[in-house]
Amino acid sequence: MQPTPDEARRDRAGDSQWSRPECQAWTGTLLLGTCLLYCTRSSMPICTVSMSQDFGWNKKEAGIVLSSFFWGYCLTQVVGGHLGDRIGGEKVILLSASAWGSITAVTPLLAQLSSAHLAFMTFSRILMGLLQGVYFPALTSLLSQKVRDSERAFTYSTVGAGSQFGTLLTGAVGSLLLEWYGWQSVFYFSGGLTLLWVWYVYRYLLSGKDLVLALGVLAQGLPVSRHSRVPWRQLFRKPAVWAAIISQLSAACSFFVLISWLPTFFKETFPNAKGWIFNVVPWLVAIPASLFSGFLSDHLINQGYRAITVRKLMQGMGLGLSSVFALCLGHTSSFCESVVFASASIGLQTFNHSGISVNIQDLAPSCAGFLFGVANTAGALAGVVGVCLGGYLIETTGSWTCLFNLVAIISNLGLCTFLVFGQAQRVDLSSTHEDL
Repeated sequence: MQPTPDEARRDRAGDSQWSRPECQAWTGTLLLGTCLLYCTRSSMPICTVSMSQDFGWNKKEAGIVLSSFFWGYCLTQVVGGHLGDRIGGEKVILLSASAWGSITAVTPLLAQLSSAHLAFMTFSRILMGLLQGVYFPALTSLLSQKVRDSERAFTYSTVGAGSQFGTLLTGAVGSLLLEWYGWQSVFYFSGGLTLLWVWYVYRYLLSGKDLVLALGVLAQGLPVSRHSRVPWRQLFRKPAVWAAIISQLSAACSFFVLISWLPTFFKETFPNAKGWIFNVVPWLVAIPASLFSGFLSDHLINQGYRAITVRKLMQGMGLGLSSVFALCLGHTSSFCESVVFASASIGLQTFNHSGISVNIQDLAPSCAGFLFGVANTAGALAGVVGVCLGGYLIETTGSWTCLFNLVAIISNLGLCTFLVFGQAQRVDLSSTHEDL
């Protein structure tokens, strides 16, 4: 009896999964890659105050520059996921990293090209968003194809911890570079490290032949067979898919708002505080929180708890409890309390890596990159609105409380939707469904 296309696809996926040594090597490498992704991404928020002083930007203009990243970021999510599903997520990641690393390194030079600093910085941030937008969809595609189900949450949360490592690195080293050498040095630092990482991956983990073949496929266009097409209609008829999209939208938007405005909040509310404290401590807390969430999630599933129960528990922590501490930020005048509340909120948000991010892989492992791209596109669009709206609210009200209220509202809308409609059954199969 001939296997069905879905069975054949599952067999091929099982044969191509990483061995344990390969998984460990790639996990460490991707952890570093995610770290550098956020090093380059958070360079602008760290430098916004200094750049605003140099270029004469007000809050609304700074908000335009900060939010412009998401204008580009939202446009390449689906493309990145689809390319990852077809040619391999690792190739998509490497090609894009070589480009956004180069742009980061030359950002200070772009600022000197003309007196139109706002226009040039906005353009460079849009371009950065376009190039970095493919990263997480391609990563989701790669891990859904290469990592065993029972190890997926820990692997994803470990790689996802790179976002905190990167923000921490930029917060610590970037704050010192900013103080000693000026804002330009922060961009040189993060861009240069990214290009070194690209060289390492190309030299030791990917063959040049595979990369050339991937470039050839891209140049000629992607051939799409009947069985490799994304089941659009089937996916978007499922309430669980929409719950995942809305929950990812909420998680991404609330995180983007916080990462964009927290440095400015601390700088203006506590002008005499040391920058390295509020730029480092929240992300230092978030790293073990991310690793613990992945370990706890896989442990509970291996103990016999249903996957959807575990995913909802993780989201309750990542969206619900984290928003409580975000609200607390708007109601304290103590620097120490603010650092504690910010650390708790950011740390708990990492539980989303073991919740909705893995749930998308539960629902559609054969096209997880595409589906994550759709969900993250929604999140990026919401991020554009959220960051701009945050700047507008702060400028017009003169209060930071409204910003943290906005984060809490967005987070809890996503949480309620996922608690009601979230599922962990495969929806990408034509005839049967597997209850994970």
